[in-house]
Amino acid sequence: MTRIHTTKPLPAALSLFLLAALFNIAPIAGQQIRRDEPDWSQAREEAVQILSGMIKIDTSNPPGNETKVAQYLKAILDREVVPSEIVEMEPGRGNLVARLRGNGKKRPILLMGHTDVVGVERDKWTVDPFGGIMKDGYVYGRGASDNKGNVAAYLQVLLLLHRRKVPLQRDVIFVAQAGEESASKAGIRCLVAQHWDKIACEFALDEGGVIFSRDGKVQYVGIAATEKVPRGIRLVARGKPGHGSVPRPDNAITHLAAAVAKVGTYQPPMRLNDTTRTFFARLATVSPPDEARLFEQLEDPVQTLAAQDKIRAMNLVFDSMMRTSISPTIIQGGFRSNVIPAEAEATLDVRALPDEDIPALVETLRKLIDDPAVEVIGPSSGRSSVPPSSAASEMFLALEHAQAAVFPGAVTLPLLLTGATDMAPLRAKGVQAYGLGNLKTIEDMGRVHGNDERASVDGLGKFIELVYRAVTEIAADP
Repeated sequence: MTRIHTTKPLPAALSLFLLAALFNIAPIAGQQIRRDEPDWSQAREEAVQILSGMIKIDTSNPPGNETKVAQYLKAILDREVVPSEIVEMEPGRGNLVARLRGNGKKRPILLMGHTDVVGVERDKWTVDPFGGIMKDGYVYGRGASDNKGNVAAYLQVLLLLHRRKVPLQRDVIFVAQAGEESASKAGIRCLVAQHWDKIACEFALDEGGVIFSRDGKVQYVGIAATEKVPRGIRLVARGKPGHGSVPRPDNAITHLAAAVAKVGTYQPPMRLNDTTRTFFARLATVSPPDEARLFEQLEDPVQTLAAQDKIRAMNLVFDSMMRTSISPTIIQGGFRSNVIPAEAEATLDVRALPDEDIPALVETLRKLIDDPAVEVIGPSSGRSSVPPSSAASEMFLALEHAQAAVFPGAVTLPLLLTGATDMAPLRAKGVQAYGLGNLKTIEDMGRVHGNDERASVDGLGKFIELVYRAVTEIAADP
């Protein structure tokens, strides 16, 4: 049963007091109408405070507890008298929905981000993962990058539009959704299936992109226009059980290990699509000559294999973008050290290109393994592949214009995400959805889902400016 909380906004003074008391935040008062540009420094500082407050609320999934963050954000919106509501499909798994009304000349734009996070290994962190600590120009904590940083930035853009009383041709919808880090029905799937009227839109901005910095300079703004499709494939080896003191040629673990070794070193063939072809072509224009040459040689029949090998050694993400990827992630087998088990199983994390033929891939793996003792079991279900979002849409072009203003000398690239996001259900509804992200270096990207996750403070400010400029270009009434 869906629960919707639509409490009236708290009195401003009480809301300010509660925020300050609960999260040690010094809220910034509403601004008068302004005709010049926003105070980006002030917007950044407020977003940092909001982000720090969200990090302090542990929303590790499972169990999630996203309603706590939804209530925290709703208090901010109540203070500003921005209408919002919390929608729950499961107790404690709240989705916050807020809306600024436009004149209806154009269809809405949705700014969305998930509030749940993956778990942590506390002993591996050098700071409190739920402390929201600011150090050396970064905000540290689980979710700083994935994905509470985006939530804070999008909320800040909504607040700027509201405070500056920007006349809108489109409604601007803000959603902080639950359940992205697991296959939960508590989040975007619930909203799409049961509350589409609350979030129906023409364009959406979510996570998955990056403002990529190299050698202290922004090289490109990557915008996720499509993504791989997650598929799970299992390898099950079977043999006769027996005493560990008597080795058997049909040992299930031995057969499974050989199969996993073959799959782990197998590279599905490269297959570029419109998104990745444009990505590498544009990346070549802002890359050092030796790297640019590799990107340009990818579809050269003579040079392609050598170029692919060098790119894989240089950047594993680029390599994964070029092909369906297969990673053995779990091996299970045996229950005692002196017993040969009758069965052993491995799980393969397959991230398929959008047009991948999964039955054909399963058959390819069967032939590769070539062992009757090992069964290759394909996925029984999974989300459907959906068309990519256009790199020529009004939204994408507005993001390109914003990039040119905020990061002159860089380039805008459409990305194929190697992971999965909440944009797939929106694209299936015909929404042009794009993934954005904060400023990151290679090191920062390696911390996502890892230890000492962090978000650049200065980068967050530039990210807010980028989104604000793009949103006002397509949503503000001239």
